[in-house]
Amino acid sequence: MKKRLRVLTWHVHGNYLYYLSQIPHELYLVTRPGFPPGYAGRCGALPWGPNVHEVAADRLAGLEVDCVLYQHRDHYHRDRLEWLTPAQRRLPAIYLEHDPPQAHPTATLHPVQDPQTLLVHVTPFNALMWDSGPTPARVIEHGVLIDPAVRYDGGLARGVCAVNHLGRRGRRLGVDLFRAARQAVPIDLVGMASEEEGGLGEIPNPELPAFLSHYRFFFHPVRYTSLGLALVEAMAIGMPVVALAVTEVATVIRSGVNGIADTRPEVLIGAMRALLADPEFARELGREGMRTARKRFGIERFVADWDTALREVAG
Repeated sequence: MKKRLRVLTWHVHGNYLYYLSQIPHELYLVTRPGFPPGYAGRCGALPWGPNVHEVAADRLAGLEVDCVLYQHRDHYHRDRLEWLTPAQRRLPAIYLEHDPPQAHPTATLHPVQDPQTLLVHVTPFNALMWDSGPTPARVIEHGVLIDPAVRYDGGLARGVCAVNHLGRRGRRLGVDLFRAARQAVPIDLVGMASEEEGGLGEIPNPELPAFLSHYRFFFHPVRYTSLGLALVEAMAIGMPVVALAVTEVATVIRSGVNGIADTRPEVLIGAMRALLADPEFARELGREGMRTARKRFGIERFVADWDTALREVAG
């Protein structure tokens, strides 16, 4: 039997961390008093398994682990130096980069420049945009784990958009496009602070796919970010997706086949109207989208990719 590795990491993106916790290894999450963002541990509604543990930041020096998985530049540049012992800083390390560069999209040096650290990107687009310098890099695409009982229904003749803090995050996340689309067709917004944009509020992570399933289509107005897990989850339940044909979406959605993707907002709004008028068209797109999601973003492939990376680094 292969050894179960002990991996020290942080709680950065809850859904991603939950999917990552499906690996056959032990995860130790750094926590701080009050469980602030980045140090939330096992908090929240997600059904964490017994392989997910918490360790207080001031007790890290006594923790024995095989590998450190950084997920944020603050954790790498600050926590690593303040809290980890010299021996822990010499441990095999991976930096998981969740996003494309936020400054110049093609001329930004990644904050980790270390040939001894493996840089993992979540999409090929992100890997293309970052300048990793001497740091070895690879891509491990998303994997999602969906309750098999959840299936697209689409009986509610409305669209739905799921973005956290959309109003505060502005044009990059597409708040202007959401507002324009909402003027043309009925669309609801869910997510943290969605009430600021007239939305319905936050839906607990485990309940989100079932909640989305009743809507006719999923709208992803994001101009520039990583591939959204909510988009992948919507596709995985057979829900048709309408999205901008940018970043990794351009390789995931074949417009008119397994979803709708375009860079013209008026075309996307026209597609929304078509989906509202033709439920069978919506179901057809959703079925093809589900095939794409389950083939490309299956949890088994995701777990195998992470198991390989961790064993290579910590071996």
